[in-house]
Amino acid sequence: MTDPTSQGSSDNTELLFFHNPWSRATVIHWLLEELGVPYRTQIIDIQNPENIPEDYRAIQPHKKVPAIRHNGVVVTERAAIALYLAETFPEAGLAPAIGTPERAAYLTWLVYSDAVVDPAMTAHHYQWQYEKSMASFGLFEDMTAQIERRLTQSDYIAGNTFTAADCVFGGLLYWLVEMFKGIPKLPAHQAYFDRISARPAFQRTVGASG
Repeated sequence: MTDPTSQGSSDNTELLFFHNPWSRATVIHWLLEELGVPYRTQIIDIQNPENIPEDYRAIQPHKKVPAIRHNGVVVTERAAIALYLAETFPEAGLAPAIGTPERAAYLTWLVYSDAVVDPAMTAHHYQWQYEKSMASFGLFEDMTAQIERRLTQSDYIAGNTFTAADCVFGGLLYWLVEMFKGIPKLPAHQAYFDRISARPAFQRTVGASG
């Protein structure tokens, strides 16, 4: 449940989402809609960095998005924001229980999305040349093969139940395949997209950006 997009003032107890619709922050927008909790959006003009106030660095040191502020606490980085939100609002059921196999996969794919999928995707898109041993995220081809393997093992990325990890991973994969045409769409991708894109919160956020 969203409040109107605003640049206005806010108190520190509300959930404030720093966003740009054409950015990686879209996956957090999707997650917020899945949670169904009240939040307010503040748009950060990352396409024109000169328009971003310098004091925004107190929220995000690199003047990037996404970021959130909730109860006076700032959280940045997609995986961290997803973990924070899913555990702060457990009634939505978007985080597997601690100690379960699904929890291990959930944590793995949240971090894998930021630490491997995104940088490997960016390096491939811009045709950066690098040695596999010199980059922590490894090769693009290894990443895409791992995604295909995982998507043939379960309906969702952490198992057979939708979680916050699907917002982060699924949103990135959707952009990679559907928007950037970075890799050919495989049957495993399509089956996964059919499941996640049927969700109303996806249609209001990631789907609307396309």
